[in-house]
Parts: sequence; structure tokens; C-alpha cells
Amino acid sequence: MNFRSAIAVLSVFFLSIVAKAQYTVHKMVSVGYTYQNQSFGEVGGKLLFLKNDDVIYRLGGSALMGSAHSQFAIMPKLQADVLLNFQRNVDFYHSYYFLVGAEGTNKYVAPKIGVSLFGILDLTGGYAFPIGDLNGKEMKGLNINFTLNIPTVFIHDMFK
Repeated sequence: MNFRSAIAVLSVFFLSIVAKAQYTVHKMVSVGYTYQNQSFGEVGGKLLFLKNDDVIYRLGGSALMGSAHSQFAIMPKLQADVLLNFQRNVDFYHSYYFLVGAEGTNKYVAPKIGVSLFGILDLTGGYAFPIGDLNGKEMKGLNINFTLNIPTVFIHDMFK
């Protein structure tokens, strides 16, 4: 299965979930750090689909920027996440979520698991399976992500 068909299957899966019920969509700007045999900075955007706060779906796209073999490189990245927290009767609205998802670039595909604090601060880890190489370096093995997701509503209110 190539990269395009994997993304198509993943997109159809998540869009079919969203089509079943009335979901609220929130836009987010994301910045972060990714380790994938190299260190990469990440900048992008995400859509958060929310019906209730027990299960949250996120789809995102971003650019990974870093250096591989002393050459600057940029990789496009698509990702899909499901955030879960079924805790009931809590005083403070779900402060943490368990995160399950997958991300893919034109160089690797990586399933991942982790935690998210308020759905804003994510720490995930997984294992990447290579599709191609980046400047002669194969992108496989341990994958670690640290991401800050900033809702665009917050940015808009900050500059009022």
C-alpha cells in the first residue's frame, strides 16, 4: 500500500465518523518538535471535531523542517488522532486525554500513542516505518512528538 492510498483510507474512515453526527469543528494552529532519526521543528494546522468531550477527533497537516546529512529538508505531514477520556463526574472538565493516532509523510508512516493535556499539549511516541529516504537517510525507528495546539479563537481574542 503506497502513501496516497493509506491517506485516502484514513481520510474516508475519519470523514465517515464525522458524517454520522453533528460535530462542532474548531481550528487550531500547531507548533512542535518531532524526533525521527533527526530533530525536526513542526508548524501546521489541525481541525478538531467535537460532539462531546469524551471522544475527540483531530485531523491535521503540517510541515516538518530540519537538517538531514547537513542539508535543510522539509517534509509535509498528515496526521489523524483520536483523544479519549471517559471519566465521569469530574470537577474540572477533562484535563487529560489518552491519544491514539497515526501520522504520515512522504518518507515514513508512524502509528502513535500518548497523552494530551486539555487537548492542547500533546506528548506522543510511536514507531516509524520507512517509505523513502530523506537526503540519503532512512526515516525509521522511534518517533517522538511534542506539540502545542493553539485554538485560533484564542489567537483572535488575544489581538482584540
